[in-house]
Amino acid sequence: MYSADIGWSDEKLLLAKIAAKDEKAFRWLYDMYRKKIYSYALKVLKFEDRAEDVVHEVFLSIWQHEHPESIDNIESYIHVMARNSSLRLLRRQQLEIRANRELALEWKETHEETEQLIITNETGRLLQKAIEYLPPQQRTVFRLCREEGLKYKEVAERLSISQLTVKTHMQQALRSLRMSLQKHNDLAVVFVLLNVFFKR
Repeated sequence: MYSADIGWSDEKLLLAKIAAKDEKAFRWLYDMYRKKIYSYALKVLKFEDRAEDVVHEVFLSIWQHEHPESIDNIESYIHVMARNSSLRLLRRQQLEIRANRELALEWKETHEETEQLIITNETGRLLQKAIEYLPPQQRTVFRLCREEGLKYKEVAERLSISQLTVKTHMQQALRSLRMSLQKHNDLAVVFVLLNVFFKR
C-alpha cells in the first residue's frame, strides 16, 4: 500500500491513516523524507545534532497536526517546515555564537582588570613599605612632592628649607626607593618605575 510511487489519492490515504495515528503509515513517511530533511538542515546549520533537531521537529509537527489529511501536498509541506525550522535554529545559533563571543570578551576584560588591580595593589604595598624606610625628612619631602603634588618651592616654604635642599632630599629619596624596589624583579616594580620615578 505504501509504495515509493505514491499518487495524489494514495497520499491522501496515507495522511488519513496518520491522522488516525497509524504508526506504520507514519513510519513510511518518516523513512521517505528523513534523509532529505536531514541533508537540507545540515547544509543550513552545519551541525549534525541541530539537523537531527530539525528532523524531529518536522515529524513531531506532522504527528501532532490536528488534521494532517487536510495537507494538500505533503512534500511541499515538509519542505516549508524544514526550511522554517532550520532558519529558526540558525537565528538561535547565531545569537548563541554572538552571546558567547560577548561573554568571552567580558571575561577577558574582567580578567585583565582584575590582574591589573592585583598588580596595582602589590605596587602600592611595595612602594609604601619602601617609603616607610626612608629617613624622616626624605619621606616628608617625597610625600609632599609625589602624593600631594607640591612644587619644590611650595615644599621649601612649608618646611622652611631651601629649594636646593628639597631637590636633594627628593633625589636621595628616589635613589633609595629605586634601589629598594629593584630587589623585586616583577611586573609591580616595572609599574612603579614607569608610573612613579619617571612621572612628570
